[in-house]
Amino acid sequence: MTSEHNHPSTSQYWKIAVLLGVLTAIEVGIYYIHLEFDLGNLNRISLILLAALKFVIVVAFYMHLRYEKSTLSRFFTGGFILAACLYTVVLASMGVLVIRGS
Repeated sequence: MTSEHNHPSTSQYWKIAVLLGVLTAIEVGIYYIHLEFDLGNLNRISLILLAALKFVIVVAFYMHLRYEKSTLSRFFTGGFILAACLYTVVLASMGVLVIRGS
């Protein structure tokens, strides 16, 4: 019994690659705009959001997670959230990340 998986076509891979290139160009542009105008936290937040968007695109299409069962996606998402929480705790404990209370 053979089950056929859906995968992106070659043209879809090229479109995704171009999209990732455009997002990277936007990131570089934001960096240089920050050097001129000192955007502060807006710069950091926008770069983190763009990096997260690129990460999701790569995982969804190039790692074929979009075409797998939802259970696999949930395991990946759960592991990613746990890793991000651990990373935040380690950075906070080292004093690199300062979390201020109300």
